[in-house]
Amino acid sequence: MTTGPATKPYLIRAIYEWCTDSGFTPYLAVQVDDYTQVPKAYVKEGRIVLNIGADAVKNLHLGNEDITCSGRFGGVAHQIIVPVAAVVGIFAKENGQGLVFQASQTVLPTVDGADGPLSPTPGKPKLTIVK
Repeated sequence: MTTGPATKPYLIRAIYEWCTDSGFTPYLAVQVDDYTQVPKAYVKEGRIVLNIGADAVKNLHLGNEDITCSGRFGGVAHQIIVPVAAVVGIFAKENGQGLVFQASQTVLPTVDGADGPLSPTPGKPKLTIVK
């Protein structure tokens, strides 16, 4: 049996498209590793949450291996490169719906303005924003 391409990049693109079609803001939760290029000052406990909406980033490319774009952090432009393997989840900021990808003992970081961490519940994964 031959295996085809990994499903993760396709699922990321599908949730991104669903978010934009629904008028939601797509957020990407990332476990930062040596290959992830994000502003280190914004990384907390090895994780970062990125707003990848059209109003927040330019030249977004959701590839099969990497997600790339340019974005501003504190008014300073940065080139962002996130390996698809480092993506922990993708979700809509407004309602927390999206996908969490399996990772060993991963807890999603908080989104600015949220009071608590976003974390999957036992059983079926689900993201929620705690206000």
